[in-house]
Amino acid sequence: MDGWHNADPDMAFEATRVLDRLISAGHEAYWVGGCVRDELLGRSIQDMDLTTSAEPDEVVGLFDNVIPTGIQHGTVTVVSGSFPFEVTTFRTESDYEDHRRPQDVRFVKDVREDLRRRDFTMNAMALTRAGELVDPFGGEADIRKGLIRCVGEAEERFEEDALRMLRCVRFAAVFGFRIAPATWKALLRKRQLLRYIAMERVRTEMEKIMKGPDPLRGLELLRRSELLSFTKTATPWQRISAFSLGGLNDLPEEQRWGLLLLAGGFEPEQADVVLRDWTFSNAFRVRMLRLLEWERAVAAVSPSSADEAGLRREWISWLIRWGRETAADWLAVNGSLSLEYRLVAHTRGIVSMLEAKGRDWTDDTSIQQMKDLNITGNDLLGALNRRGGPWLGELMTRLLLAAACGDIANEKEQLIEEAKRVTEVEKA
Repeated sequence: MDGWHNADPDMAFEATRVLDRLISAGHEAYWVGGCVRDELLGRSIQDMDLTTSAEPDEVVGLFDNVIPTGIQHGTVTVVSGSFPFEVTTFRTESDYEDHRRPQDVRFVKDVREDLRRRDFTMNAMALTRAGELVDPFGGEADIRKGLIRCVGEAEERFEEDALRMLRCVRFAAVFGFRIAPATWKALLRKRQLLRYIAMERVRTEMEKIMKGPDPLRGLELLRRSELLSFTKTATPWQRISAFSLGGLNDLPEEQRWGLLLLAGGFEPEQADVVLRDWTFSNAFRVRMLRLLEWERAVAAVSPSSADEAGLRREWISWLIRWGRETAADWLAVNGSLSLEYRLVAHTRGIVSMLEAKGRDWTDDTSIQQMKDLNITGNDLLGALNRRGGPWLGELMTRLLLAAACGDIANEKEQLIEEAKRVTEVEKA
């Protein structure tokens, strides 16, 4: 191979410096795994891992900046320039705990023995300093065929690390590859082992599928394999028809999740449980719940108030409650739903109006938060000569909506007059 074509030149330069230092000290050393695969695929290389005959303490002694990230398993991180590189000693693994972590790690001197422990043939390749490919299991040929195939016996690979089953689906979706029949059959036979895998790791694989170029393919493979039915937390994604997700691939990543939830008919309360169980961040969970709350509000609109003026008022009230980001999410996600998702004819009409006018209504709404009002709670307490209480927040919210809708000017005197009028009406 004539140099690296898909790696950052500075990263490749520093990786070569690390490789050369190992070799000059009398050790074997190779680039390995994903960087070799991605170079052959013509994909951008994000990091460059190395494997070596040097044992961890020998690696530590050769470099000034070393982080012992997994030294008990033979892996350290060497920092060269501004780039971190995982350097792993040739090793074999056995006695896997909970079908995930090897209990017995033995260092070896043959790179082919190290490659034998890896998951798929396309990841079980190494590259010499001279650019010669070490490929004992036919990874390059499988890449040309667009095939994902386990190294050795597929059932053994999945028993060693059950997460490999989800990685298999992820690679198939991201690369557009087929899964070899023997690998697929082994995946189906061993899928119950996924119950040993932490949900954080399951979520990470799912996120990589969802951010990839063809998440629809990944979801279809998950549906066919039923892998997610065997994870620690039962997951509902598989109940969602691919037909209702037709626009999924065209959305940004987080809105793809929103489409998944909407197409699955999730109520906010149901989604809250699922997203917590899947260990999503609070910020992401809140964003998804706001989207579902907005959808529920749309579904609750009465046909009798579904004229343009009424819908505009509803839209502005939702903006005040859930924000502009949620409005943008709902418009994008709704536009990717199949028409059949809207089962009731009048709801389709409401949605069509919101799609046509929603962006303009959002852009035209300059008053959205309490801080945008030209009046404070203390101003109202003084003008109305009343003590504070829950009524004050309710009144401020009514004033905010009235000003946002243009019913009254956002001026202190008019806001006070409106507050007095509302208060008198309620007394009556």
